[in-house]
Amino acid sequence: MDFSKNCFATLNEIHNTLTYNKIWKQRLVNIGTYSSETCINYGLTGVMSRSTGIKRDIRLDKLETYANYYYLNFRSFIGQNGDCYDRFLIRMNEMSESLNIMNQVIQKMIKHRKPKKTKKNSNINPHFVLKYLYPKSWNQNNYKSEYTSMEQLIKHFKYWSEGFPVNSGWTYKAVESPKGEFGVSLISDNTNVPYRCKVRSPAYHHLQVLPKITKGHFLADLVTIMGTVDVVFGEIDR
Repeated sequence: MDFSKNCFATLNEIHNTLTYNKIWKQRLVNIGTYSSETCINYGLTGVMSRSTGIKRDIRLDKLETYANYYYLNFRSFIGQNGDCYDRFLIRMNEMSESLNIMNQVIQKMIKHRKPKKTKKNSNINPHFVLKYLYPKSWNQNNYKSEYTSMEQLIKHFKYWSEGFPVNSGWTYKAVESPKGEFGVSLISDNTNVPYRCKVRSPAYHHLQVLPKITKGHFLADLVTIMGTVDVVFGEIDR
């Protein structure tokens, strides 16, 4: 809670210093603009898409939401012009909303906090661990003899080293990362390793639009555009 208060005070100080600063607005307003059509054509997500007015946030989508975002009260901000100033304002507001989400989670944890375990129930039930860590074929009755039987030890080693076969199919899951939609696509061929795995990096998609949105600007504007697009080259190399 102390971190949240200090961070919010710092964000408020930054807001009072920069948001209405004349020089700051001259360097950001109408710099690096693009339309919602360009956003769709280049696959831009996150702040890059919301700055053009597209209401796209996986956390607020009833069909795609994940974790416990459905039970939290927070907002997602959008812009209109798709320029550096809109992206700056959205990122500032999102940092404040992150503090809001963090405070809500802490309050829920305090409210639903369980009493401390006594000595009688402090031990973890091994059947509970085996239920979620081992496959159904594992004989839970022999967990005590796991390391006294060579057969059980070999079976344990093969399971944790080789894994288990996954039914053939395709799946894609994504989260709303600070930079945009971060997703992983997996294709299984009924073996213990994926047939194909592709990571959708938001920075990789955002980098390809830079030649379009920097056209006609000065070299000094490139620093502003790169900062608001928030490209991480290590993420692109992956």
